Amino acid sequence: MSFFKQKKKNPYGWFGDYQKWEALTALSGGYEAGAILDKTKNALLKVKNGEAVYERDSVLFDKKIYPYSVISALLYTAIECGNNLTVLDFGGSLGSTYYQVKDVIPKAVQLHWSVVEQENYVRSGKAVFEDDVLRFHFTIAESEAAKKADVLLLSSVVQYLEKPHAFLEDIKQYNFKYILIDRTAFVNTERPDRLTLQIVPPEIYEARYPAWFFNEQQFLAHFEGYEIKMEFDSFVAGEQEMEIDHVKAGYDKGFFLIKK
Repeated sequence: MSFFKQKKKNPYGWFGDYQKWEALTALSGGYEAGAILDKTKNALLKVKNGEAVYERDSVLFDKKIYPYSVISALLYTAIECGNNLTVLDFGGSLGSTYYQVKDVIPKAVQLHWSVVEQENYVRSGKAVFEDDVLRFHFTIAESEAAKKADVLLLSSVVQYLEKPHAFLEDIKQYNFKYILIDRTAFVNTERPDRLTLQIVPPEIYEARYPAWFFNEQQFLAHFEGYEIKMEFDSFVAGEQEMEIDHVKAGYDKGFFLIKK
């Protein structure tokens, strides 16, 4: 009999190596659950009203964690654009990143922030959070028609799309000068993309998602004609190395790209 108890494995995180997205649809609830939206909305309302300083994935914090690489890229873009900064935040929830960085964007910068999201998020955003700076749109095309973006922000979103490579090809039509990618998951080997099931800890919210880990070289191949101005680790502590099936098999990072 062993005197040492086996350490219980964490039931939350990323699991599996699936071949088809459809194989995960029966196992996951996706991102459209009303409970997730309500929890995110209530948390961000507290940030908006000054009752909390920072929200991430619907969880409130009493101390803000600044994504310095994202901020520096936004400020670089603002300077290059003559102190104007129009951000198209694809998959930006109800404005989480906007509320996180807006207090370090100088008042001299004319800021416009457009979030493109799922229909239920957009309707909630328009009803509760929209103002002269923060706007919500159903599609990239609709947002671009309202005001042409200086920078496309993709933060923790591409890996949750059913067809991420088709999306990365599709955005080429908008000819964004600057593209800022953050909190994106990659496999730490040369193997192809890996499709996993992400199980979220219940203290955040109860959810299961299909989630990709990308081959970095194949991912970046979509951005031919762009210079990698900056690449950086995810700003969130502990997310740089990510476990799949309890083995360190991926990492989280970002890129700031500028069209040549």
